[in-house]
Amino acid sequence: MRHPVVPGVISAALLGFSGVSAEAQVFLTREEIATPAALNSEGPSLATMPDGRVLMSWIETDGPVRAAVKTAVLEGSDWSEPVTVVEGDDLFINYADFPAVAALPDGTLATSWSRMSGDSYYAYDTVISLSHDGGVTWSAGTVPHQDRSERQHGFLSMVSDGSGGITTMWLDGQNYGTVDTQGGVEGDGDAMQLRATTLSSNGALTEEILLDERTCSCCQTSAVALDDGTILLAYRDRTKDEIRDISLVRQIGGKWSEPIEVSGDGWEISGCPVNGPAIDAHGSQVALVWFTAADDLPAVRMAFSDDRGVSFGEAKGIDLGAPFGGVDVVQLSDGSALFSWVEQTAAGETVLVCRATPTEGCGTPASLTLVRAGRTIGFPRMVASGGNVWIAWNETLQNTGGGNYGALVVRLVHATVELTR
Repeated sequence: MRHPVVPGVISAALLGFSGVSAEAQVFLTREEIATPAALNSEGPSLATMPDGRVLMSWIETDGPVRAAVKTAVLEGSDWSEPVTVVEGDDLFINYADFPAVAALPDGTLATSWSRMSGDSYYAYDTVISLSHDGGVTWSAGTVPHQDRSERQHGFLSMVSDGSGGITTMWLDGQNYGTVDTQGGVEGDGDAMQLRATTLSSNGALTEEILLDERTCSCCQTSAVALDDGTILLAYRDRTKDEIRDISLVRQIGGKWSEPIEVSGDGWEISGCPVNGPAIDAHGSQVALVWFTAADDLPAVRMAFSDDRGVSFGEAKGIDLGAPFGGVDVVQLSDGSALFSWVEQTAAGETVLVCRATPTEGCGTPASLTLVRAGRTIGFPRMVASGGNVWIAWNETLQNTGGGNYGALVVRLVHATVELTR
C-alpha cells in the first residue's frame, strides 16, 4: 500500500529554507510506503537484492522483555508476509546497535541480530542468520566472533567477499576493562577492538583478524564492497589521548591495511558519542559522512574519494547548525551522493537529505519528517538502485488526536532522483 507523503513530511518553508525548492534539488518524486512492521517496532535496516527488490529487517517488541527480529521483501508496492528470523526474551535490544541486512550477488541474504550472553547490559553476542530462498526461511544463526566472554560484541557490518561469502566486521569487547595484577590497564585494555572474519554461504568461518586494537566503544561501523573486490570499512577510532575521529581500513586481495585516520577533526571526548560514520561507493567514486563535535561544535561532514578510498578530498559541512548525527549515504552512479542525518530545527527534530557533488557540496536539504517534541528518531537507513532510493527510520507517533500516541513506528519513503549519466 502506498500513499503520498503529505501529513508526515514538512516543507522547506516550515524549516525556514529559502530559494529553489529543497524537494526539487534532491528528489524527482517521493512517496511514503506503509510498512508491515507492527506498532512498537524499531531499528529498520535495508538492502537491495540482485533482482531489484528491497529487503527490510526490524525489531518488534511484545511486552517488557520479549522481542522478535523480522524481515519482509518489498516488490513494487507490495510486501511479502513478514518472516520471524528469531524471537525470545534473551534478545539484546538497543536503539544504536540494531540488526543489519545484506544481499549477496548469488541471492543469499543475511541478517544480524544480538543475543544476551550474561547479566551485564553490555554482555551480548552478535549472530548472523542466512537465507537461501529469498527471505522465506532463515538459518538458526552463526556467531562470527571467536571470543565467548560475557562482553560486548556488536555494531556489525556485512558485505559480499566477492567469492560467495560474507565479510563481517564488528566491535569486540574481549579486551575491554582488562587490568594487570597491579591494577593498571594492560596495553590497549579498556578499549574495544575492531575484528573481521568471512562467513561462507554454508556457515563456515575463516580465521578471525584483528583490524584495530583500540576503537570507540559503541559507534556503528560501515562497510562497502567495491566493484574490483576492494572492501572499505569506516569506523570511529580512539587514541590513548581520547581523540575519537573517523578511520578507514581497506581490504585488497584478502589483505587488510593498517588503520588510516581520514576525518582530521581532532575531537577529544572521554565517552562514546554513539554516532558512527557511513560509507558507500559506485565504481571508483566513494562517499563518506560522519558526525563530530570537535571544539564543542556539532557538525555533520562529508568527503568524496575518486580513487577507491585511497584518498579523500576536502571535508565539507552539510548540517544546518544543530545536528544530532545518525548519518547515512548512498553514492549515485553519476558521481553525486545523497546524505541523510537527523537535526534539531526550530520546528522540531527532523530527518534531512541533501544531494552533493565533490565540487559543489550539498544543496538545500529536503526534510522527510518532523517530530515536535523529544528526541525520538533513531538512525535512518538508505539504499539505492539506479535512480530509485529507499529511506527507512523509526520515530514515535505524535498526538494527532488518534490512539497509540507515543508508540514507536517504522516509516519508509521511496523516492526517485535524476541521474545525469
